[in-house]
Amino acid sequence: MAGEQTTPVVAMTIAGSDSGGGAGIQADLKVFAALGVYGTSAITAVTAQNTTGVTSVHQLPAAQVLAQIEAVRADLPVCAVKTGMLGTARIAGAVAALARAGELPNLVVDPVLVSTSGHRLGVVGAVERLLPYALVATPNRAEASALVGWPVRTTDEMARAAAELAAGGPRFVVVTGGDSDGTSTAPTADPAVDVVGTADGGWRLAGDRLDTGNTHGTGCSFAAAVAARLALGDDVPAALVFAKEYVARALAGARHWRLGSGHGPIDHFGNYLKEAR
Repeated sequence: MAGEQTTPVVAMTIAGSDSGGGAGIQADLKVFAALGVYGTSAITAVTAQNTTGVTSVHQLPAAQVLAQIEAVRADLPVCAVKTGMLGTARIAGAVAALARAGELPNLVVDPVLVSTSGHRLGVVGAVERLLPYALVATPNRAEASALVGWPVRTTDEMARAAAELAAGGPRFVVVTGGDSDGTSTAPTADPAVDVVGTADGGWRLAGDRLDTGNTHGTGCSFAAAVAARLALGDDVPAALVFAKEYVARALAGARHWRLGSGHGPIDHFGNYLKEAR
C-alpha cells in the first residue's frame, strides 16, 4: 500500500541523563531518531549539568537500572545496545551479567569516565567489567589512557592502546582522536584520526578537524551512531565509517551556534531533518 510505513528497528541506550541535552541519554536518543531507529533507554544516573560543567550526580540503584532494561527487553525487539555512563561497579556488574548471558546484542561500550568539563563520571574498574563483552568499545584518548595505565597521545600510541584493549575482549576498539592532542596551536592543523584495533590488526579513520567549541557529546553521539547502524544491519567497519561522517556533519551543523557559555552541543539531527523536508 502506498505510504505504508515500515516498523523501525529498536536500539537501547544505558547511560546517564544530561540535563543540558548535549550528551548522555538525551544525545543518544537524538542520534537514534536522526538515523531512523526507535530509541529506548535505561537511565543509570541523573546529572545536573549544562555547557559549563556538571554540578551534581545522583546514581540510581542497580536494581532500578536492571528493571528499566528488563521492561524494555520484555516488550521490544532490541537490535543493538549502547552503554555510556555506568557510574558504579554495582551497575556495571549487573549490566555485564546481562551481556555475558548474550542478552545485549551488538553491544557498543562508550567507557565514559570524565565529562568534557573534567567532572569524574565513572571508575575504571566498573568499565572494565563490561569491556570483555563488547562488540565495539569507543574510548577517547583520555579514557584509553586510564584503561591501559599509560599516556595515550599520538596515533601510534592510540594503535597500541587499541590493540591492548582488543586483546582483553572487545572485538573492535576505536580510540577516538577528535580531541586535540596539545601538539598544535591551530585546531585545523592536523586531521581528526581515530584508530581501530582488533585481534587481527587495525586501521585508521581520518577526517578533517573542525575549528569549533561546540563539541559537547561527540563521544556519546559517535557510539550511539555506531549502535544505530548496527541495529540497521551494517557490519562494524561500515558502521564506524558512517558514525565518523555523522559526527563530522553534526559538528559542522552546530559550528556557529551560540548555545551556552561553555562547550556547546553538536547538531544531532538538523542536517538530516533539512534533507527530509
